[in-house]
Amino acid sequence: MVVRRYACNRRLTNAAYHWAQNAIQRDPTSRAKYDALRARGHGHARALRSVIDRLLGVACAMLNNGTLFDPEFASKRAAA
Repeated sequence: MVVRRYACNRRLTNAAYHWAQNAIQRDPTSRAKYDALRARGHGHARALRSVIDRLLGVACAMLNNGTLFDPEFASKRAAA
């Protein structure tokens, strides 16, 4: 059984939720990930958590590399 963790920073959780909501509305990559998960039968909350995980991974990579967000990064990297 999977249980939601409640011992977390409520403000951070709320910010991540709204970040993911905006991302699936405006970012094609996030929307594609969300739609693919929904098509596989995952619920809205589960799909949104996966989008949040991806966004946090991107944010951590940007902080580690000292770079700014580039929505075309993946396509540029694939072309090189």
